[in-house]
Amino acid sequence: MQIQWFPGHMHKASKEIKYALPEIDLLIEILDARIPYSSQNPMLASLRGDKPVIRVLTKTDLADPEVTKKWQDFLELEQGVKTLAVTTQQPEKIKQIIDLCARMLPEKTEANKVIRTMIMGIPNVGKSTIINILAGRIIAKTGNEPAVTKQQQKINLRNNIILSDTPGVLWPNLENRHGGYRLAVTGAIKDTAFQHDDIALFALDYLIKAYPELVQKRYQLDDMPTESTALLEAIGRRRGCLRAGKQVDMDKAAKLFLTELRAGTLGQISLELPEMMLVEMEEVALIREEKAAKKAARRRK
Repeated sequence: MQIQWFPGHMHKASKEIKYALPEIDLLIEILDARIPYSSQNPMLASLRGDKPVIRVLTKTDLADPEVTKKWQDFLELEQGVKTLAVTTQQPEKIKQIIDLCARMLPEKTEANKVIRTMIMGIPNVGKSTIINILAGRIIAKTGNEPAVTKQQQKINLRNNIILSDTPGVLWPNLENRHGGYRLAVTGAIKDTAFQHDDIALFALDYLIKAYPELVQKRYQLDDMPTESTALLEAIGRRRGCLRAGKQVDMDKAAKLFLTELRAGTLGQISLELPEMMLVEMEEVALIREEKAAKKAARRRK
């Protein structure tokens, strides 16, 4: 499956971010703790340079805490990167972002100079809620639907910190197909951009290997299927997602499963590990090489 979901305002926002970055001192990137790699914006890596970055892992109440700690350790191996794991129900912890900004730029803080920061993140990752907590008032519109924020704005925080907000941006071509699936599973991409059963089967294929006991317990399955289609069918039968003739309505079963997975009803689940990221980065590099080779071949014709 190739997911393509890139509203017009996102294209505009990407251009504006590139234009504004040279004036920014520090970046705050909001990541989904369940998918820290898939929820990163690769554009940032190419444009960041040596600017310090705070990577805030949100929705930690939905993610596997042991895996979240692994991700924090892994991400902080990169020079100039600090992490903070939070939920949007932890306002005091979120406010630590302001003090962390000051500590990461001591030369600015000691000279009492303004620190210009930019906050960015994919849709539906909790960015607007974090902005409101940092500002101490309602500034950014929040909502469960992806792509709520439509334009940039600047917010004056305490400690001489100016925060530039950006719309939630997904990059136009999701080269890593696994990442595209995970974004859809967690709700970062609107449901109209994919087929529910396709996404559910991808998630179940992973959960069979990584969290089989959580799935079996949630759906009270006597026998745990080892194949995703059979498992989705078993879930559908268990929950009464049936058509005429007692055939399982796979789309209805998929929607039910995805709703419960996103809400954390199955338990705390992380959908990727740092070691998986390294393998997928190699795959993306090969895809880019193939594209470059094809482009060069067309030019020679």
